[in-house]
Amino acid sequence: MTEFWIFFEKGLRHILNLFAYDHILFLIALTVPYAFKDWKRLLILITIFTVGHTLALLLSVFGVIIIRGNLSDFLIPITILIVAFFNLFTAGKSSKQESISVIGFITLFFGIIHGLGFAGYFKTILAGSSQSKLLPISEFSLGIEASQIIVVFIVLILSYIVQTFFRFSKRDWTLVMSSFVIGVVLPMIISSEIWNR
Repeated sequence: MTEFWIFFEKGLRHILNLFAYDHILFLIALTVPYAFKDWKRLLILITIFTVGHTLALLLSVFGVIIIRGNLSDFLIPITILIVAFFNLFTAGKSSKQESISVIGFITLFFGIIHGLGFAGYFKTILAGSSQSKLLPISEFSLGIEASQIIVVFIVLILSYIVQTFFRFSKRDWTLVMSSFVIGVVLPMIISSEIWNR
């Protein structure tokens, strides 16, 4: 049980690390168009991410896929940018109900890229054969899922407060927060090492 908590906590810290805020930005962009009544849809989306992240770790541990760190560091903010721009173009439109397939695909892709980007570090903290890493990966993934639920819940509470007490419309809130995310992500893309060949 002690080992479970070690890897579960690593999963929690992996997302709730304010110095590695790319994932929090993604969750903000993913969550702002929704409200508490959409909790099932949001749970599906963050679980899709966790599945992608876990799949990427498994593929990396078994040596099926290996990706250069600077490529994943470039693709992660690109996926955040896509979700934020998607929000800008769909804010206030009723298409949110039909759009889970587009956002779901982007979320899965983000999970895979994020998982591949983290795989190198993850392999260094695990000893033993590939098979012995299956349980720690599962425990780590549960920590990822729990931490994402925490972040989404905080964003939903903030959304509720802003829309209820400060009278922001859902559309305006989505536009403001998506623009904020774009403003933070663009410098990450511009300063990426991928441009320095």
